[in-house]
Amino acid sequence: MKKLTILISCPDQVGLVTNITRILASYQLNIVAMREFVDEENKTFFTRIACMGDFEETEKLRVKLLENLPNAADVNLITEQEKKVAVLVTKEYHCLSEILIKNQFKTLGANVQCVIGNYETLRNFTEKLGIPYFHVSHEHKEKEQFESEIKEIINQFDIDYLVLAKFMRILSADFVKDYAGKIINIHHSFLPAFIGANPYRRAFERGVKIIGATAHFVTNNLDEGPIITQHTTHIDHNFGVKEMVRAGKEIEKKVLLDALELIFEDRVFVSGNKTIVFK
Repeated sequence: MKKLTILISCPDQVGLVTNITRILASYQLNIVAMREFVDEENKTFFTRIACMGDFEETEKLRVKLLENLPNAADVNLITEQEKKVAVLVTKEYHCLSEILIKNQFKTLGANVQCVIGNYETLRNFTEKLGIPYFHVSHEHKEKEQFESEIKEIINQFDIDYLVLAKFMRILSADFVKDYAGKIINIHHSFLPAFIGANPYRRAFERGVKIIGATAHFVTNNLDEGPIITQHTTHIDHNFGVKEMVRAGKEIEKKVLLDALELIFEDRVFVSGNKTIVFK
């Protein structure tokens, strides 16, 4: 028996669930779990179906589903296959370390193919865990050249997703377009109130009582892509700047790893600038 995950989005209409389940039964597929959601505002139906069964190929099933769904339906059939990722970093280690440790013990849900950094800072740690590290400096280069060198490395691998693990460079619209829907990033929750350098210092001076982080897909609008997940933690007057930074790093790790788990398990649909997440 093999596992099959089916992701469907299409215009909503009566009888969709009946049609879908009837087709799956005709292919002798046993539904293990099924979640569905209707976006009433946009009249769009979403479903994630986990199946078990014996099947040789999925294309015939995909065609059959499309024949019985409304026009403009999107059907994605995913066999049990580990995702491949590249991680982009600068100097901060806390998010990279979580990713690589999970990768080392086969609990990430994906396979890290390489790490690319614009400094050498994290090479030693990365290579100790057996992951190739590529240094691409941004200094004294036009952005186009810098990104071209990164693409050249990425394209050596069959990458499903790019993870920005505190990669402190703004990517161009052309770069984002080349990997649309495949780039995941995080940012702290102080935006847009405290943008730029030293946000924790300014948040401390303002007496902020909540620290949080957001994981999202990257789009051309800086830090405004579809949100995957968010978390917060409460702080008080006992927290100095160092304690706030430490708490911020902990929640950034949690948010990023939670988002990656959802993505690697194919639980996230992107709809416009929002997401539907089947947990």
